[in-house]
Amino acid sequence: MRKRIFWLLPDLASARRTMDDLLLARIENSHIHFVGRDGADMTGLHEANLFQTSDIVHAAEMGLMVGGGVGIVAGVVVAMFPIVSDSPQWGLVGVLAVLGAVFGAWAASMIGSSAPNSRLRSFEKDIEAGKLLLMVDVPRGRVEEVEALLQKAHPEASFAGLDPAVPAFP
Repeated sequence: MRKRIFWLLPDLASARRTMDDLLLARIENSHIHFVGRDGADMTGLHEANLFQTSDIVHAAEMGLMVGGGVGIVAGVVVAMFPIVSDSPQWGLVGVLAVLGAVFGAWAASMIGSSAPNSRLRSFEKDIEAGKLLLMVDVPRGRVEEVEALLQKAHPEASFAGLDPAVPAFP
């Protein structure tokens, strides 16, 4: 399991030095993400992708649950009032639950991909002011080590928070 650490950096040069320090501390490039305002120069940085900057993951999870629930209800209704035979078709409950969950996750993720990440709302003013947001995903046992490294090596940066719920796949 990993935790996500947020740091606000004042400019591109500071962000590049921070990324170099994290790479030297054996944090993989795929676990370092930078967010800047639209059109900002992010040359040499690992820019955050759609999974980090949008609500796609949260929306897909919600769509999966709601779609699965609706599929179960629809399956029970269809099974109790059979059209094809005289006996209830209970297998339809599972089929419609899976179809509803898949459709719900797909539809909700399409909507979530265009919505900004709700966890990043508190950083919007700083990002629009030209600062760069660093999101670094570190193993739980290395959180204090990485925070101490960044505090010591980058006094110009400011600690902006810790997110204990980092999805495993993005």
